[in-house]
Amino acid sequence: MTAEEMKADGAPMEGADITPKRDEGVLKVVKREGSGTESPMIGDKVTVHYTGWLLDGTKFDSSLDRRDKFSFDLGKGEVIKAWDIAVATMKVGEICRITCKPEYAYGSAGSPPKIPPNATLIFEIELFEFKGEDLTDDEDGGIIRRIRKKGEGYSKPNEGALVEIQFEGRYGDRVFDRRELRFEIGEGDNYDLPHGLEKAIQKMEKSEESVFYLKPNYGFGSAGKEKFQIPPDAELQYEVKLKSFEKAKESWEMNTDEKLEQSCIVKERGTQYFKEGKYKRAALQYKKIVSWLEHESGLSDEEDTKARSLRLAAHLNLAMCHLKLKEYSQALENCNKALELDSNNEKGLFRRGEAHLAVNDFELARGDFQKVIQLYPSNKAAKVQLVTCQQKIREQHEKEKKMYANMFQRLADKDLKSAAALQTSHTEDAEMKDEQNGVEDKSEVDTEA
Repeated sequence: MTAEEMKADGAPMEGADITPKRDEGVLKVVKREGSGTESPMIGDKVTVHYTGWLLDGTKFDSSLDRRDKFSFDLGKGEVIKAWDIAVATMKVGEICRITCKPEYAYGSAGSPPKIPPNATLIFEIELFEFKGEDLTDDEDGGIIRRIRKKGEGYSKPNEGALVEIQFEGRYGDRVFDRRELRFEIGEGDNYDLPHGLEKAIQKMEKSEESVFYLKPNYGFGSAGKEKFQIPPDAELQYEVKLKSFEKAKESWEMNTDEKLEQSCIVKERGTQYFKEGKYKRAALQYKKIVSWLEHESGLSDEEDTKARSLRLAAHLNLAMCHLKLKEYSQALENCNKALELDSNNEKGLFRRGEAHLAVNDFELARGDFQKVIQLYPSNKAAKVQLVTCQQKIREQHEKEKKMYANMFQRLADKDLKSAAALQTSHTEDAEMKDEQNGVEDKSEVDTEA
């Protein structure tokens, strides 16, 4: 695009004003219509091609020339303001031209050496795709957020925060849940909220309005939700507005008395969850105790005794939760932590034995169960598990004997085959030599004749 073409096209003067302030800071002309009905939302990862010019027609940048599409997170300040505004109005496949004043581009500073101060810029942009923000720790696509309306400030709810939300849950085209709710993060299960939604709410800002897409393992999982007629392994969609929240106190904000008091409260809450079979929820409560008290210092003797007792209970209960969830390495870790606090703890030794047994470490398991019986002779469960261990060890030894016997037999058979092959080779060599000698004798006879 030359300067003459720009002037002829009227680019600097034409276009719809798409700025929120309607100050003509960004003017847009659609060069090719896109497809579909949706446009990108704040936080979406968008992929575009673009070319940029100064008003005199000088091209200063182009992804097309580099043959490399450009991606960025919309509405996060990663690009100039004009781009965040313009791309949010586009559809996939659309090509548009935008004219942006300096305050929506690089301002009075410019971007040396190519863009001078106070420069009005022209861009042609083509939108290829956009996708929502992945909120999961493992980036497995299990929780996708699309922000309809950006929130206020930077603060977000934490575990234990009291939140007030307005939401609508959808399965396919059907709305199955619509409520206004005030609850504590971590207690959502009591209000029929999937754990993935609670995790998502912790990423929101006050007054934010977002759409969340939950995969089954972040929704109601393989069980579904009979109350809402949600079948197993269903993908869900929630539209949520975070109206307000009060953050729970962080560890560094609490004094020792508060930490001990709160630890007792969450211990009881965790025990209730455990009794209801909600092992992940229970584990979250016990982990709070560890995080609050593990590195607490300067305690009185009385406080230290209470803190050690709470930490011991937390690790023992965490071990039990992880055993129920078949997370054996984490169960072992918590048993070891408990045994650091009390080396002869009956539950710690027994649960560690169970974890070892579950991963077929029969010798280690036997050692733990033997120690339990030595210290606590009346523990019948340990005696039963010890018998199981001994049986497993015998089975393992028998299996190994058979395996080694078979191995040695295969080696012996291989040696016999090798010897037989060698003998056959020697025999064939001898026969061949006799044949060669016979040929030589016959040749001599023929010559003499």
